[in-house]
This record gives sequence, C-alpha cells and structure tokens, in this order.
Amino acid sequence: MYHLTALVTLLALAFYFFTCINVSRSRTRTGVKVPAMSGHPDFERAFRIQMNTLEWMPIFLPSLWLFAIYINDAVAAGIGAVWIAGRIVYFIGYSKAAAKRGPGFAIQAIAAIALWAGALGAVAFRLV
Repeated sequence: MYHLTALVTLLALAFYFFTCINVSRSRTRTGVKVPAMSGHPDFERAFRIQMNTLEWMPIFLPSLWLFAIYINDAVAAGIGAVWIAGRIVYFIGYSKAAAKRGPGFAIQAIAAIALWAGALGAVAFRLV
C-alpha cells in the first residue's frame, strides 16, 4: 500500500482547492467580475498562482506515483511534501509581488524533477 503517497496526493489537491478559493476571494476583494481574467494586479497574481499550480499537477502527480511504485512510498511522499512546501512558498511570495515567486518555484521544480527523474531511471533500469 502507498498510504504516505496517497496522503501527499490528498494534501496537494487540498492546496490546489485552497488556491481556487483564493481566486474567488480575490475576485470579490478586487471587484473583478466573471468571466474577466484581468483587471487588478492582486487578482491577476492570485489567478496565476492557481493556474501555475494546475500546470504543474500533471507533471507532479504521475511522477509522484511512479516514484512511489518503482522506488519507495516514504521517499516519494517526502519529496512530494517538499513540492507542497515549495508551492506554499510560491503562493506567499507571489501573493506579495511577482518578483518574489522565484524561491518557491525553484523548490517545487526541483522536487518535481527529482520525482520525474527518479521514476524514469527506475523504469529504464527495469527495462534493461
């Protein structure tokens, strides 16, 4: 069983849900009406945080699970937790200013790449 990876998956989805709620609250706070996607810098940053998180999910989630299956559940979950922490740092920084998004982006990108590279290596190893 992959209990730890399942927990990290659910936490990642909870964080994504939080970013969705944040966009809705930002719309209300800034007066940006649906279906507009721009109009106030605070709203635009909130929207980009949500969309960037969504853009990384198809890279992160399969890599997380393949890493857990082919390598180790606990290690996958640990790296997955780092990815979530990076997304939180990204959220905090980007919420303040676009220029402050870099550290969180780097943390989550390194974690996602580690999961992907580990899974790829493990699969390739089993094929040869």
